[in-house]
Amino acid sequence: MKILALADIESPNFYERFDISPYRGVEGVISCGDVMPELLTYIATMLNVPVFYVYGNHDEIYLKRPPEGCENIDGRIIEFKGKKILGLGGSIKYSDGKFQFTEKEMEGRIRRLYFKLRKGIDIVVAHSPPAGVHETGDFAHKGFESFLKLIIKYQPKYFLHGHTHMNYVYNSQRIAEIGKTKVINCSGIVILEL
Repeated sequence: MKILALADIESPNFYERFDISPYRGVEGVISCGDVMPELLTYIATMLNVPVFYVYGNHDEIYLKRPPEGCENIDGRIIEFKGKKILGLGGSIKYSDGKFQFTEKEMEGRIRRLYFKLRKGIDIVVAHSPPAGVHETGDFAHKGFESFLKLIIKYQPKYFLHGHTHMNYVYNSQRIAEIGKTKVINCSGIVILEL
């Protein structure tokens, strides 16, 4: 399954100069948050494939102006092309943002999905990384311990996230592994074969 994954694109310049031609042939789009709603609407229109998203910590504009033609999977498990996908947006709580959570709050969000999670998941789409992976030195870009526990317990094939831009840490790696799970930092735009 060929996926266009993206996160942390807030510049109107990017939207205005976006060249869609390299992305033809993708079967779905996944936004890991902090992407302008206009850009997601544009991609949904141009590619004419399903577009799924979770909230980033800067996505409060979505409450007034959600991306058109896109599906919010935040706090839900959906099935796409035979794969079960769990969406968990937001970041660690560092201010009063709507899409910021304490560790305990994120644990509660995961716990509410317990009965659905027992059937297994293939892909987790989050905004923040799991603890200890792709984190930066500041508190606002800390990963969630509850995500690490989720990975260890349910062993999804992929954990996609944004939030920690690739240029935040010198020589950062896009892909890390926790057991059988590939943790992929989708900051910017990446094409994935899942």
